[in-house]
Amino acid sequence: MKTSRRKFIETSFKASAIAIGSPIIGAAALRPTTGSPTAALQFSQVALPYGYNALEPSIDAMTMDIHYNKHHTAYIKNVNEAIAADKISFASEQDFFKNASKLSAKAKNNGGGAWNHNFFWQVMHPSSESKAPAGKLSDAINGSFGSFEKFKEQFTQAAMTRFGSGWAWLVNDNGKLKIGSTPNQDNPLMDTSEIKGTPILGIDVWEHAYYLKYQNKRNEYVANWWNVVHWDEVAKRLA
Repeated sequence: MKTSRRKFIETSFKASAIAIGSPIIGAAALRPTTGSPTAALQFSQVALPYGYNALEPSIDAMTMDIHYNKHHTAYIKNVNEAIAADKISFASEQDFFKNASKLSAKAKNNGGGAWNHNFFWQVMHPSSESKAPAGKLSDAINGSFGSFEKFKEQFTQAAMTRFGSGWAWLVNDNGKLKIGSTPNQDNPLMDTSEIKGTPILGIDVWEHAYYLKYQNKRNEYVANWWNVVHWDEVAKRLA
């Protein structure tokens, strides 16, 4: 008799547990499937691919040190603070920039500064490297601009005529190469940018990029910068 009563109580308890648990299971099944929780987007600073003095005499060691360790590091810190404060939930840097128009000024400006400088360090290399593009990249430049020299002239003009702080870019826009510039820390990946496409080459024309060595002579900085363009890296980004 006692055994039967015990079994009845146990059976009743299990049935109640299932009944109580059912709405929870049902609610979970109705929610969209998002997979495992993921951490918020975070920007990180790439390791400098060379020593601070590696780009001399075109870019001096002190400028590289300050540019990388002060300016770039600050952009990384500030954008990640903005992502946390603004509860930004984009899954990738690409999505972040596609929605630049929806971002706070702090998130947009520092996100651009973080990404642009990561890009900038990688499209430069010590001056012992090749001074001109080759292969597919050379063909694409010649096809889009007529010749390498004409391309350099147009790119230099974009860098020189960007008023105040900003960047000049070579972008791949659905197979077509285009040159343009952006103000401040904007880039062609942003939905707010006048020039759009995938950047394959870019130059920083903020004064902090050149003022210690060239003072106000942006033209000399741009002319010497061509000596350190990493054409193999540019070619990889075109592919």
